[in-house]
Amino acid sequence: MLSYILPFIVLILIVVFIHEYGHYYFAKRYGVGVTDFSIGFGKEIFGWNDKSGTRWKICWIPLGGYVKFFGDRNVYSQADHKEILEKYNEEEQQKLFTLKPLYQRSLIVFGGPLANFLLALVIFFSIYTFIGKDFTPAVINEVQKDSPAMVGGLKQNDIILEIDGNKVQSIMDVSKFITMSTDELIDFKVKRSYDEILLKIKPDMVLSEDNLGNSLNKRMVGIKLGAYNNEINHVKLGPAQSLLHAINEVYYVSTSSLKYIGGMIAGKADTSQLGGPIRIAKISGQVAEFGILAFISMMAYISISLGLVNLFPIPMLDGGHLMFYAFEKVLGRPLSQKTQEGFFRIGMFLLISLMFFTTFNDLKDLGLFR
Repeated sequence: MLSYILPFIVLILIVVFIHEYGHYYFAKRYGVGVTDFSIGFGKEIFGWNDKSGTRWKICWIPLGGYVKFFGDRNVYSQADHKEILEKYNEEEQQKLFTLKPLYQRSLIVFGGPLANFLLALVIFFSIYTFIGKDFTPAVINEVQKDSPAMVGGLKQNDIILEIDGNKVQSIMDVSKFITMSTDELIDFKVKRSYDEILLKIKPDMVLSEDNLGNSLNKRMVGIKLGAYNNEINHVKLGPAQSLLHAINEVYYVSTSSLKYIGGMIAGKADTSQLGGPIRIAKISGQVAEFGILAFISMMAYISISLGLVNLFPIPMLDGGHLMFYAFEKVLGRPLSQKTQEGFFRIGMFLLISLMFFTTFNDLKDLGLFR
């Protein structure tokens, strides 16, 4: 159990710290007073005050964090300006988040998810520069009899070029693109002799195990892959190429995750794969056993997920703030307090429902429910 908890806490501390530091950076840049910078919730374990009066602290429940702004009672409401102006003197008003221009408030809120995407970029960039990236072409060594691949026309010695329009740059990409596909048919573009052929394959959904031994419903087409000419092509990239591939990876993970979530809402994707803190803790411990590189790579993917989820237009999340600011921009004034509170209740219901659903999936994954 300890081997799961420690990697999970390290991962969450780093990813949450980066997220909250994104908010903190833009707040300080625009002169907003920051009273608290907390990693975790609940009772403080330890902390310290810096020269500007910010309390930096670590709390007992390591499932998030927050940055608290000076005078911040309700970051959604802009309806009490008169009360604010009466309560604070001119110097204090300069530090108030709620009195800052709309674009500054938006950047302060967006800073958290932005920092998560930048963390992932830095991790991928560092891996591709100092460790390298695999560019081994994916060749089909075997097509299983009566499999979706055989029915769809895939053949031995085909070189896989693209899956669903995504360029296959290495063997590693094939499983990833098949897993993240949500359409009924998967488009395969292959090179056969000198011809490029486009085939549509209808995958089977099979209860299988991932590389860590966790059960999951997996899309299978029935092929076994090998390296082209049995040569592994692992290359350390220059800074420009590393940055380009890092951006492409962050973009792919973000767009495919959104597409997968859309598929779950539409009933096309497997909702049992949606997990919460328990599953993340379990996988963190399993991945940590494979070494620091695997663990750091997972941190990049978790960071992207955190940044992405926080941009959902749900009150209580950063995307909820941005949604209200968009209304404010369009209407020329903030939404009424009553309207904001209505959205807030809806957001609370959605988040609690999601929490229960992911926790149920996590417990089912541990074998406590069938």
